[in-house]
Amino acid sequence: MSKKIEWYHDFINKSYQPKKNDLKVLFYFEPAAGITKEDAIGRIASESSTGTWTTLFKMPPRMKSLMATAYEVQGNYVKVAYPADLWENGNVPQLLSGIAGNIFGMKALKNLRLIDVSLPQDYLKYYKGPNLGIAGLRKYFKVYDRPLTGAVPKPKVGFSSEEHAKIGYETWMGGFDLVKDDENLTSQKFNTFKRRVDLMTKMRDRAERETGEVKDALLNITAETEEMKMRAKYLHDKGWKYAMIDVVVAGTASVETMRKTLGDYGMAIHAHRAMHASFDRNPKHGITMQFLAKIMRMIGVDEIHAGTGVGKLVGTSEEVKSIADVLRDENTRQYNKIILDQKWGKIKPAFPVTSGGLHPGLVPDVSKIYGRDVVLLVSGGIHGHPRGTRAGAMATMQALEAVKKDVSLEDYAKSNRELREALEKWGRLQPK
Repeated sequence: MSKKIEWYHDFINKSYQPKKNDLKVLFYFEPAAGITKEDAIGRIASESSTGTWTTLFKMPPRMKSLMATAYEVQGNYVKVAYPADLWENGNVPQLLSGIAGNIFGMKALKNLRLIDVSLPQDYLKYYKGPNLGIAGLRKYFKVYDRPLTGAVPKPKVGFSSEEHAKIGYETWMGGFDLVKDDENLTSQKFNTFKRRVDLMTKMRDRAERETGEVKDALLNITAETEEMKMRAKYLHDKGWKYAMIDVVVAGTASVETMRKTLGDYGMAIHAHRAMHASFDRNPKHGITMQFLAKIMRMIGVDEIHAGTGVGKLVGTSEEVKSIADVLRDENTRQYNKIILDQKWGKIKPAFPVTSGGLHPGLVPDVSKIYGRDVVLLVSGGIHGHPRGTRAGAMATMQALEAVKKDVSLEDYAKSNRELREALEKWGRLQPK
């Protein structure tokens, strides 16, 4: 009689009914050559919970209650339920080490993609979610009937602090709410953080006096965590409502810490997703952007980049909508093997952010995908306007007005010079 060496199949139970406090994960998987589906899904559940590659001499009885269970398989999709006691409350890095950890490196799997997670209320209650969220930011800006708008000075790096602030002023004077640092601008010698903040503060105050509108900026504090704390305080002391963090490269632990710091200041987090495509672009492997958006909403960012569906970056309209649903819905509903059910409880909705290759001619397309609750970042598409940044921002605001009035851009452009000039240059071009 042969001895049992592997015990991966012990982690499969297709009649299992998930418990209320189970954390449920949807995976797409492809077994490696010579590996059955049963072998593959058993390894997924095993390696992400209590398993190892061989049977052991002795285990405490409690181990049985901590095993993950692969309980539903449809084609190449499997759902795995994880007992609540596997997870440390309030510790996102530990969660990711389990459901998004070693399993991606197993030789038995040709491809593995973490699509979504359904988080139980007993796990969510340890997170505060967004500080201001959609409702709080709309109240701050006193803007309720359109997307919030912003732009990055382009090219993304290279401007001095003085040049950056002047472009910011022109952006605000064109009607935009926000000016944004790009992801790789922090505190380089040609544009230091404090000098940029000081000059932007002066330009903000001037723009607010001249327009009577609230103006703010997404100033990038990304650095070592203690440095981020100091930069956050500097922004707070200058009267800014936001701080921007490159949340993927900074890491979930840093973002958790900064949510506490910025929350104490009554500030919002603008989350840039730089580096996300390194693990979410391959549709068969890695993790999805909506999963990243979900955990960032849970941790407490107030807005995060979600793609355009029509701009220069990868991401279909369906994917973009799924990310927006995860961020904005009070209760997300499962559909199309893309999203699992999620009850958000007291966690506030967050803004999706659309950016990357946008210009006034694409505003109707983006509005059709996102609706009104979105932060619209149009950067090269205002700075490349034939009459400069201010005119480009005005053209974008005019495009938003046309959408609101249900008038075509071409008709609205007849009485709006800035929009007309933008359409003459770009038309409805979708950049590649």
